[in-house]
Amino acid sequence: MAENKIFAGARVRRVRNGLGLTQTAMAEALGISPSYLNLIERNQRPLTVQLLLKLASVYKVDLDDLQGEASGSIGELKAVFADPLLAGELPGDQELVEIAEAAPNAAKGMLKLYRAYREQSARLRDLTDLLARQGHQTALAEARLPMDEVREAFETRPAYFARIEEAAEAFHATLDAADGVAAPLKAWLRREHGLAVRTLPVHAMPTLKRRFDRHSMRLFLSERLSPADQAREIAMEAAMIALHEPIVAELDALSLSTGEARRIARFELARLAAHALMMPYGAFLQAAQRARYDIDVLSARFHVSFEQAAIRLVALQRPGAAGIAFFTMEVDSAGNRLRRAGAQGFPLARFGGDCPKLAISAAFSQPGQVLAETVEMEDGARFLTVARTVEGPRAGFRERVRRTAILIGCDAASDTVYADPHGPPLLVGTACRLCERQGCLARAEPPVTRPLGLDEMVAGLSVFDFQ
Repeated sequence: MAENKIFAGARVRRVRNGLGLTQTAMAEALGISPSYLNLIERNQRPLTVQLLLKLASVYKVDLDDLQGEASGSIGELKAVFADPLLAGELPGDQELVEIAEAAPNAAKGMLKLYRAYREQSARLRDLTDLLARQGHQTALAEARLPMDEVREAFETRPAYFARIEEAAEAFHATLDAADGVAAPLKAWLRREHGLAVRTLPVHAMPTLKRRFDRHSMRLFLSERLSPADQAREIAMEAAMIALHEPIVAELDALSLSTGEARRIARFELARLAAHALMMPYGAFLQAAQRARYDIDVLSARFHVSFEQAAIRLVALQRPGAAGIAFFTMEVDSAGNRLRRAGAQGFPLARFGGDCPKLAISAAFSQPGQVLAETVEMEDGARFLTVARTVEGPRAGFRERVRRTAILIGCDAASDTVYADPHGPPLLVGTACRLCERQGCLARAEPPVTRPLGLDEMVAGLSVFDFQ
């Protein structure tokens, strides 16, 4: 029966250096030649069972330390190099193993530096938010990735893009879209561009939701997508053809710094253009006002999803013909923010949304239910918020469902079907680190603006008491 070879050169060298021994001295104690020990330390020879036992008896070394890998450090190093700033720096996990094995102390130092970097980044964001709340501008900023640059470009301006909206409305007028845009757009793509749309089963597209084959001129869509999501993919393809010029014009106006940022923004603009085709501005605004912005009614009327109708409401900001100024955000069950929109913000343009008392957090415990409530910020500003879960592509057996939650909000005084003038507001904050509400049961972190109240005689309701 073949034995697994144990290459533990770095660990043997660490033991020797820790004891202050030369290779000659250790080799003599182990009954081997210095040259053989040198080969072992360079991982050119494996440790034999006899040598393992000899090391354990002579130097009182734990055999597990010699046979096992530094799996904890390797796992933490993987997390470090998964950071977007370091992604792609290492071709595989082997170098991480070598770092953890050959230089464990250096690996621990890297982990400490990375943790410090993350903490300082969080503090910098908190400080920037705090200064912004007080009306101060600051030049402090982190190095931005292309995705961060695009998100900031979209989040700090109204979601209305005039060129795209006007072109989409004119194009929609040429379609017979009484029962939705999917069928007429499929016919237009086939008639004008020879492009066919096909829906494929899961086994044919196991990891894709859409694929455009230029050679056969076919757009393939996964059967995992709901009818509304399939319609959006078709509308995106049509928008990138029919609305190419207005999309490029709006893209140029964003003044992004890199080609990758422009590609990301182009996809997002195509997505917004698809919504404009599915829900043309004038008709959608009129329907929204008549329905008092009931999102479920609008989604049924325009054959779209709840998410699509909610996002579309945020874009109704045409000068002279604007709807209610909505803002929106989307998060996953871990609290990661996936999307934000609406320049009015909550309560500022930087739209925090990290308060755990918001309905967007509670939505995950009540999938599919619409949760509406009025919230009040520390400064007295009140907002109406509506939250609901959003289902991703259909999952198969043994697959985890992708479920996110979307929150859409506006000024509490706005006339919507969700408003409740008699209900008391829920007291919330922008984020725990910036919120100074005392006795909050949902507090996750202490505020950066107050010192902790460490009193052995008194304990408050909050996990973190502060002065």
